Amino acid sequence: MAKTDYKSVDEYIALQAADKQAALETLRQFIRSHIPATAQEVISYQMPMYKGTGQLGGFMCFAKHYSFITANASTLEQFRAELKDYKFSPSAIQLPYGKPLPSELLGRIIQQRIVENEGLAAQKQK
Repeated sequence: MAKTDYKSVDEYIALQAADKQAALETLRQFIRSHIPATAQEVISYQMPMYKGTGQLGGFMCFAKHYSFITANASTLEQFRAELKDYKFSPSAIQLPYGKPLPSELLGRIIQQRIVENEGLAAQKQK
């Protein structure tokens, strides 16, 4: 399969299988509602990503699941016990299609990324 150079998140979602688009749009809107209004929605490494003071998170579409990406390998480690019902890697959570988003948990993970990024920015200013 040829690589697609996505120009926008709208295009990324539109070019996925029709039965996957609603889940991706739901996650997109959820992320946008939990990040600062000044954060940017971009395509980075061919996936939707949200950047504020550093990378806040993003998502990817796969055949059997979609993933929430934290862009930091240490963030999810703090939530390991709460992620026991999900497959996850150091920087991504696999979300099954057809199941509700773990909204409360994802909201806390996004807030943790914001705190981590603010801490890093403060350290750089010293």
